[in-house]
Amino acid sequence: MAEPIAALAIIVDIAIGWPAALYAKVGHPVGGFARLIGWAETRWNRAVSSSATRRAAGVLTIALVIAVAAGGAWLLAELAQIALGHAAWIAIGLMAAPGLAIRSLYDHVVPIARALQGADLETARARVAMIVGRDVATLDEAGVARAAIESLAESVCDGVVAPLFWLLVAGVPGLWAYKAINTADSLIGHREDRWRAFGWAAARTDDIANLIPARISGALLCIAAGGGWRTMLRDASKHASPNAGWPEAAMAGALDLRLAGPIAYDGLVADKPYIGDGRVDVSVVDLNDALGIYRRACILLLFIAGAIAWLL
Repeated sequence: MAEPIAALAIIVDIAIGWPAALYAKVGHPVGGFARLIGWAETRWNRAVSSSATRRAAGVLTIALVIAVAAGGAWLLAELAQIALGHAAWIAIGLMAAPGLAIRSLYDHVVPIARALQGADLETARARVAMIVGRDVATLDEAGVARAAIESLAESVCDGVVAPLFWLLVAGVPGLWAYKAINTADSLIGHREDRWRAFGWAAARTDDIANLIPARISGALLCIAAGGGWRTMLRDASKHASPNAGWPEAAMAGALDLRLAGPIAYDGLVADKPYIGDGRVDVSVVDLNDALGIYRRACILLLFIAGAIAWLL
């Protein structure tokens, strides 16, 4: 049953995503997870506590947010089953769709490409600042395009493939549990002193949850691009994350680019290694090519989910 649910969720997300009017009125489920995590962090992550105590509090936080996400999704799915019977899969597919970010990711990256095409670097910087954490004020066209491509590639995993993977493995509770884990990692899974101990469980859980999806994401991008395998297999481990390097290296190889490299955060330059051994002069043409690969990868996922649903 998970396969037709996945196919419907993909179609709904591609078609309408999470409309801005709906977001303005009710927010997004991920926002609820963020508020719960913020509540726990404020109360349990006390500077006066020992590292062991803060780490235990972080474990409790990630367990709580997973329980709320998975439990709530399970309850809604059960209610749909009781109310709708055999048609419940349609309602469950609609519940799953907001857990994907196919349309949202595309809608965030396309305006960056349009701004670069129009030689509006300030708008391009402002747009890319919405999806990356690095300093953008001094980025030139190549820097903006590189940042957008890297974010697009990495988000193939946590915005598309991983939610679908966990939907297929554990149903809609698995999808929303993953979204809760990923949200926790983005909020508290950092190495700064404030979060190092408290966010440890969130970061490690996210690493585990993305272990298989990240490698699937890299392979999917290589298939969609018709290349990139050698770079992916060689350079994936150069990324600080055990998972993010797979789709990023796949995209670097597919486009014959060098991605990553030295990046500034809060005025300090992190001397990161380059991923890929291609060109460094990244342009809006490369960004548009990356969007094309992304579109083909998403269509491929839809065909895979549909084919499995039809065969089963």
